[in-house]
Amino acid sequence: MAKNVLFIMCDQLRWDYLSCTGHPHLDTPHIDQLAKRGVLFDRTYVQSPICGPSRMSFYTGRYVSAHGSTWNNIPLKVGEMTLGDHLRPLGVRTALCGKTHMTADVEGMRRLGLAPDSEIGVLVSQCGFEPYEREDGLHPDGPRYPRNSAYDSFMKDRGWQDENPWQSVANSAEDDDGNILSGWFMDNADKPARAADEESETPYITSRAMDFIREAGDTPWCLHLSYIKPHWPYIVSAPYHNMYGSETHLDPVRSEAERADPHPVYGAFMEERVSKAFRDDAMRGKVLTAYMGLIKQIDDQLGRLMAFLDAEGLTDDTMIVFTSDHGDYLGDHWMGEKELFHDASARVPLIVVDPGPEADATRGLRSDALAEAIDVVPTILEYFGGQAVPHIIEGRALQPILHGKTDAVREVAISEYDYSMREVRRRLGVAVKDARLTMLFDGRWKYIFAEGFRPMLYDLEADPDELTDLGADPAYVDEIVRLERQFFDWTRRMAQRTTKSDEWIAARDATLGEAKAGILIGYRNEAELREVLSTAEAQNKVARKTQ
Repeated sequence: MAKNVLFIMCDQLRWDYLSCTGHPHLDTPHIDQLAKRGVLFDRTYVQSPICGPSRMSFYTGRYVSAHGSTWNNIPLKVGEMTLGDHLRPLGVRTALCGKTHMTADVEGMRRLGLAPDSEIGVLVSQCGFEPYEREDGLHPDGPRYPRNSAYDSFMKDRGWQDENPWQSVANSAEDDDGNILSGWFMDNADKPARAADEESETPYITSRAMDFIREAGDTPWCLHLSYIKPHWPYIVSAPYHNMYGSETHLDPVRSEAERADPHPVYGAFMEERVSKAFRDDAMRGKVLTAYMGLIKQIDDQLGRLMAFLDAEGLTDDTMIVFTSDHGDYLGDHWMGEKELFHDASARVPLIVVDPGPEADATRGLRSDALAEAIDVVPTILEYFGGQAVPHIIEGRALQPILHGKTDAVREVAISEYDYSMREVRRRLGVAVKDARLTMLFDGRWKYIFAEGFRPMLYDLEADPDELTDLGADPAYVDEIVRLERQFFDWTRRMAQRTTKSDEWIAARDATLGEAKAGILIGYRNEAELREVLSTAEAQNKVARKTQ
C-alpha cells in the first residue's frame, strides 16, 4: 500500500482542552486514542499566535520573519515553497479540505504572468494545496469574504433556502418566535445552531475528506483536513450546545496583580473589546459551553473518520498529525481571543502517529520536548522519503523522538507577532515598523522582546500559570541578558538564501573555480596561472587516489 498522511488542524483549539492533555471534564476519547497510538508533544508552540501567519509557518516550515506573511490577509509571497511543493516531486497528491487562511500574492502573480486559473496559478493561490474543497469558515454577508458555493448547495439540497446558510443556519440560532439570533453575538453562544449536527461545518468537511480519500485510491496522498472550529462564531448544533454546563467550566487563570501595572503592550490588549467581554463571567460561561461542545463534535467526527480509515484498510499506512493553529484565552489573563504569548494562546496540542514499526517503542509517549509548528513539514517530508532541505525548511523533523533516538530536537521555541494591524498600535503610538513582539521559551523561561519597550519575562517553573511578569525586576537581569543573546543569535540566522544549500556552497572550488572559468582576478601573468593550475591538478590526483 502507498504511504499517506492525514494532517488535521483545528482552529483556535487550546492545548489544554482535551482529556489527554488534562481537561477534567471534556471527554475526547478519539483524540486520546491518537495520543495512545503515537506521541503527544506536550510543549508545542506556534510561530505566531494568530491564524494567517501561524498557518503560513505550518505550511512552509519557516518562521514568520522568513516567509513574510506577518498577519491575516498579508499575502504569502510568490516563490515561498510549501508542503505541496516539497511533496509533489515525490508523487504525493497534496490536497486541502477546509481552511488555510491563505491570501494569494496577486500582484506577484501578475508580475510573473501567472494566470490565477492555470494549474500553477491555483497552487500558488492555495498555499500549495490542491483545493479539493477550501472552506475557510468565514462567510458573513457582504462582498469581502467569498462564499463556499459547494456548502451553499449542500444546504439547499437539505432544504435550506436561506441566501447565506453559513451565516443564518450553521452559525445562527432561532428564538420561539422564529427570529434569527446571530452566532456572532456572544450572548447567543449557549443556544443550538439552526443547522442539524450533520449539516454543520465539522461533519460536512469530514465527509468531504472521506470523499477525497475514496477518490485518491492507491495514489500516495497528503490530505490537510483543516477544521474551522472551535473558532468563533461560538455556536454549535444540538446536542452539543448544552453538553457542558457551568459545573464543567474551569475558572479563569488570572489575578488582579496582572492588571495593577502591566507591560504597556499587554495592558493595551487587556482593553480590547473582546477582552472586556470575557471579564463578564456569565458571558464567558456561555462561550465555554459552546467552545467545549464544538470540541466534542470534532472528537466525534474524528472517531467517524478513524473508523472509515480502518474500513478502507488505510490505518496502517497513514501518518496522522493532529494539531491547532493557536489557542484561545477564554478570559485567562484578562484576555479574549489570542495574539499574545501566554500558553493559553501560543501553545497547541500536537499528536503525531507514525504507523511504521520504528515508532512502536514510543507509542503512548507524552513528550516534554520543545516542538514548533514548523516541525510538521520536515516530519511529513521525511516520512515520504524526501531529502532534507535545511536551507529552505527551518523546522526539524520529529522522527528522532518518534523513533526513540533522542529526547529533544531543539533548545528553544520561538514565536512572533506583528500587531501593526491592531488598534493597540495606534493607542500606544507605535510606528508600524516597530509593532513587533518575539517570544523565546527554553522550557522554563519565557522571554518576550517588545520593540521600543522593556521585555516581558515569566518563570514557568516557579509560576506555571504565568501570572507574574519579571521583566522589570532587576533581580532577573542576568536571565534577560542570556535570553536576549539567544534572541540575537536567532535573528542572525541565514533564512533568505533558499535557492542554494550550504552543501552546494561548501562543495564549490573557491580557490580555482573562477580561474578555470576564465575569470582571472589577481594573477600577475600567464606563468603564474599555469603554475597554480598545475599544482592544483597534482593535488587533485593525490586526493583521488586516497579516496
